[in-house]
Amino acid sequence: RKDSEETRELLKEMSIHESTYQNLQRGLATIRRLPFLVPHTPDNPVKRILEYLDQDINVVLEFGRYTDITAYILVANLLTRRIHAQYRERMEKAIGEDIALPHPLVITIEEAHRFLNPELASQTIFGTIAREMRKYNVTLLVIDQRPSGIDSEVMSQIGTKITCLLDNDRDIDSVLAGVSGKSELKSVLSRLESRQQALIFGHAVPMPVVVRTREYGSPESYKDFIPGGEAEIRKQAEKDI
Repeated sequence: RKDSEETRELLKEMSIHESTYQNLQRGLATIRRLPFLVPHTPDNPVKRILEYLDQDINVVLEFGRYTDITAYILVANLLTRRIHAQYRERMEKAIGEDIALPHPLVITIEEAHRFLNPELASQTIFGTIAREMRKYNVTLLVIDQRPSGIDSEVMSQIGTKITCLLDNDRDIDSVLAGVSGKSELKSVLSRLESRQQALIFGHAVPMPVVVRTREYGSPESYKDFIPGGEAEIRKQAEKDI
């Protein structure tokens, strides 16, 4: 009872409504139940990720058996916020001291609607990166099968788009929002083949262009992509991992 009274006094002092406090308690309880969270770790994962990036090594965040959206948002948002802060600090220091700029960084988000839907975009760091971070050498690569689920403000900040065949009008309108020649591009999209064709348009190309994408997964897929064939590809993959 004494603890309860002290809690009420503290909430009153901090002008926090009791229902807000209870919601916070429930949220923290949900986070505490995530089995991969521990009080202390033997190393600093953010520092290690940055070290990999400095060595031009790709970093993939794989959630494995954890399919809960809470785990996705918590981990991805937490790590990306820290990486974002570090990159911003590095860029500002490099400009101020006239030293080498940090390596350009591309943050790729698969199933992007999980992090960039209208309800969450303003609460995660990814919306900020989409809007502001190009000047800090950080770019967002957004991947999704249903682009209509992504916040329209974020979509408007994506400078170059690569889209395969879409059969949903809302998705098509989302991808083509604000693009000149929308009706012509819509017609092109509707005629794309269902496999290995994509339309590229935006800042990276002088005009919209349809391309045939490289086959994925077979030994022949990348034999011309990296000199040396399959052995060199395997060696490069081991280095990246």
